[in-house]
Amino acid sequence: MNLLEANIVPESRERKLGLMPSAVQRMLDTCREVFADGGAGIVPSPEDVDHIMSIFDGIDASDVGLTPDMSYFRRGASRGTPVITYLPIRELEEFSMVIFCLPPSGVIPLHDHPGMTVFTKLLFGSMHIKSYDWVNVPQNLAELVNPLQPTSLPPGLRLAKVKTDAIFTAPCRTSVLYPEDGGNLHCFRARTCCAVLDVLGPPYSGARRRDCTYYHDRPYAWFPGG
Repeated sequence: MNLLEANIVPESRERKLGLMPSAVQRMLDTCREVFADGGAGIVPSPEDVDHIMSIFDGIDASDVGLTPDMSYFRRGASRGTPVITYLPIRELEEFSMVIFCLPPSGVIPLHDHPGMTVFTKLLFGSMHIKSYDWVNVPQNLAELVNPLQPTSLPPGLRLAKVKTDAIFTAPCRTSVLYPEDGGNLHCFRARTCCAVLDVLGPPYSGARRRDCTYYHDRPYAWFPGG
């Protein structure tokens, strides 16, 4: 597992908001209102979720100035793992709005969003998305499943269930994940060059112990007694 700390943009950068296209500006203004009194584990109301999704659905790549022929989306000459580019639009204490640029075969590994509500839209391209939610199970799960062969998972492992395992191709609707469901852990694998727009409320923050943790997934049957 690895940790990633988000970088908070100073409040003074707010002065650039007036240069944003109207759809992006409307999204930022709405998120500022919705997440103003939020925090880790606090989910916006269904009305606010629908409102954000309706604005998100109206945003396309032209609103953020991206096209598939940009250098961000080129695999490059190296045979190694393609480089993923992170483009922050706005990063505040209450929420962040960012773009991930993936060349073909680019991968964002399986990771979590602790206490967050996250809106995601694929602006262009095609990618495979696999997501999970944690499963809360009793301490004596092994004995309940197979009392003749008691076992326990090694430290650091938790049981999760698959939420999504599918290919998404733009244009497609905005998706949303929540602190406890909706696929809070997910990984992306680009089939073509892809641009992904995210709003995270609240954002990652090392100071507030909202670090991003990466995971390896293993089938339950992979373990003894599974």
